[in-house]
Amino acid sequence: MSPALFTESDFLGCFANDNPVAAFKNAINAENAQLKMRFNPDQATVGLLTEKARFIDNLLTACWLHFLDNIADRHSLIATGGYGRSELFPYSDIDILVLLNAANPVDYQHQLSSFCNFLWDIGLKPGLSTRSIPDCLIAAQDDQTVFTSLLEMRLITGNAELFSDLKHQVNSESLWPSEQFFPAKMAEQQKRYSKFHDTAYNLEPNIKEGPGGLRDLQVISWVFKRHYNASSLRELIKYGFLPKSEYDNLITARDILWRLRFALHNLTSRCEDRLVFDYQRELASQFGYIDKNEQPDVEQFMQFYFKAVVDIERLNEMLLQLLNERLISNKESLAPIPITANFSSIDGYLEVSNKDVFQKQPLALLEIFLILQQSPSLKGIRASTIRLIRKNLHLINAEFRTNKQANRLFMDILRQPRGITSQLKRMNRYGVLAAYLPDFANIVARMQYDLFHIYTVDEHTLFVIRNLRRFSLAKHNKELPFCNNIFLLISKPDILYIAAMFHDIAKGRGGDHSTQGETIANNFCQQHDLSNHDTKLITWLVRHHLLMSMTAQRKDISDPDVIHTFALEVGSIERLNYLYLLTVADIRATNPSLWNAWKDVLLKDLYISTHQALHRGLQNPMVRSERIQENKKEARDELLKLGISKTNITQSWQHLSDDYFLRYSADEIAWHTIAIAACQESELPLVLLRPQTQRGSAEIFVYTRNEAQIFSISTATLDQLGLTILDARIITTADQYVLNSFQVLEQSGEAINDLYREVHICTSLRHSLIAKKVKASKNIHKQSRQARHFPIETSITFLEDPSHKHTIIELVTTDRAGLLSTIGRAFTELDIQLHDAKITTIGSRAEDMFYISDQQSLPITDEDKKAQIRTTMLRYLSLKG
Repeated sequence: MSPALFTESDFLGCFANDNPVAAFKNAINAENAQLKMRFNPDQATVGLLTEKARFIDNLLTACWLHFLDNIADRHSLIATGGYGRSELFPYSDIDILVLLNAANPVDYQHQLSSFCNFLWDIGLKPGLSTRSIPDCLIAAQDDQTVFTSLLEMRLITGNAELFSDLKHQVNSESLWPSEQFFPAKMAEQQKRYSKFHDTAYNLEPNIKEGPGGLRDLQVISWVFKRHYNASSLRELIKYGFLPKSEYDNLITARDILWRLRFALHNLTSRCEDRLVFDYQRELASQFGYIDKNEQPDVEQFMQFYFKAVVDIERLNEMLLQLLNERLISNKESLAPIPITANFSSIDGYLEVSNKDVFQKQPLALLEIFLILQQSPSLKGIRASTIRLIRKNLHLINAEFRTNKQANRLFMDILRQPRGITSQLKRMNRYGVLAAYLPDFANIVARMQYDLFHIYTVDEHTLFVIRNLRRFSLAKHNKELPFCNNIFLLISKPDILYIAAMFHDIAKGRGGDHSTQGETIANNFCQQHDLSNHDTKLITWLVRHHLLMSMTAQRKDISDPDVIHTFALEVGSIERLNYLYLLTVADIRATNPSLWNAWKDVLLKDLYISTHQALHRGLQNPMVRSERIQENKKEARDELLKLGISKTNITQSWQHLSDDYFLRYSADEIAWHTIAIAACQESELPLVLLRPQTQRGSAEIFVYTRNEAQIFSISTATLDQLGLTILDARIITTADQYVLNSFQVLEQSGEAINDLYREVHICTSLRHSLIAKKVKASKNIHKQSRQARHFPIETSITFLEDPSHKHTIIELVTTDRAGLLSTIGRAFTELDIQLHDAKITTIGSRAEDMFYISDQQSLPITDEDKKAQIRTTMLRYLSLKG
């Protein structure tokens, strides 16, 4: 029998089956299969949602009659929540209320239990509550979420009078009146937003709970229904909240999210509301997207989703503001207070003085945001004026963009002492930013499909500006005090904001986004009459916005030559200040989990060293010998203070190369020397751990006789212990001892702060080195679920070492457990020496640099040998397990 014909009687007949549980399960599975077959991503799902609700109605009615039998008419079976709205997705929760006609159900407890247990047995997983009317009212009064679910209740079967009595009492003005219910729902929405960092524009959005999701529409519906007892959102038109065109936009956006949620349920066979990577490509294909113009299908699909969310976010903002005016505000606050000739304040929101303001004076489309900045008591723009802004966006045309007064207004917005971030976000939400900067329109809702960038490009850009603004505010000084101090040295903060606005504006075009962004930024500066100096600074920052992070993470910043080269590229302390702040703000706005104490100190060290080099003068660079002697002197002075004799110091240092004294700080040299001087040959290998170094990470130091596979065994052990290796320094002494040090953090990004953990790490690593193998055990270094969706094509490139001491190998590949150990084994087979490793992991992408030589410590220049190295590394990287 077709599930479409499954009536109440059909389900009752299933109880005559030898196995009624199986019969019901078969009916449910058949219904879901048919819904899946009939679902079309290009067509509305409302009919399918209603059909699913009717199907469950018939099923529950049959179960109700069967298990409650002679008392079925005394009580009520009620649908609540989404089921009450008849919006039932294939695997949605079934929220039901058993409304009792008496407070004490002892006499029929067994029947109710049988009814409930059967629903679980057939796989429905109902959200079921059993209450009398007084119980319902008490629960609703105590918890507005209970009250909210009762607002949407619908009788399935049973005692209709009992249901009507509850409905009447729930609708009573005394129970959660609008002036209480509305603020409660607003607070609930804000709390929900905060869970998603107040943005919907991330890599794996929640289409139900996230900002701009289905829950936003339900909030509008609940508040509206409570006050007006409205039966549908269409009545928003009747009561003057929306014109039909905006109502149609709202329903279109809702329909898109409904179709996406229906497809997600079908794809996962469960109640799944997250657009996680695992499903995005399949959904993109279902919805008809294909790769085109260098834009992957999945990026186009996610842009389609985000544009629907933008509409819902904006309409949610407007409708809740209008509802607040009607439900909460008093008449006095709704009286217009003139602000300028074009605008008044109504209940704290800016309103146009008349409806043709923008048509007569298009520049008011920018002026309104400047007024908001200059009047901090204003809460925002009134809904009717938001509507007019949207209606008049076409006025921001080529003539508008080249109008010098418009240009001055835009620059004034960027130069205000407050409200820059909030107004730019508002301008983006209303479409003004994309209209004024057509190149910005290209990045609106554009997703970058990798694990490094977790926000859309426009949202990331605005987060960068927000971070820069925070550097200027004393209340955020404790967050990054060094950045706050540097910001005080900035003469023109608007230069930073402009550079941030354009640093990623060419994303998605193909080619180098930095050079293309430089051109776009230059055009902007020319149009907005910025000085030649400011234009050069902005375009340089856009072109080189990745320079500082790449230098810090991929080069040895303890080397004066590296610092001098970087200082030459930067050229001035002014540029250094701007670049440092932009770099920190950019990294922190890309993915909050990528920022840690290690990167903080690494960038700070690079800034300080470069500042010193620039202050000294580029014509007077510090030479390596000066740095070596400086480090030696500082370390020796410290050791002598601690009672270490000159003889012991000399003996400990006699076989160490200049490289060692260059690449380690005086503090590290002193720590190593004390340990080595106190260590007997029989006690090797020596393994030490400092839980907190000056760079915010832990340092693990290994001192032992040089043997093959020390690097491979060490890295495999540390990886197996769940540690993230940030940096590795490998020194081999003239008498063949190795001093290896690894900068590490816990996989969570936190420092090691447990004494037992420290001991376990040192003990495990020492045992591995003695045994010359890694003990077999479960690797706790877990690759993220998302990482498998971002396979990185492996590339191996040989780079020239400016010092001509080593051969540099740049490896780009997918990050994985045991990667460094695998490379170490390849180097052992190749019989080459590893002198240094710079580890950079960006999301699922590993970008590692290895400084190698032959066994005579000479660079490898032979092309055949390089080809052999590449082949061997690729072979090891392709091995499983």
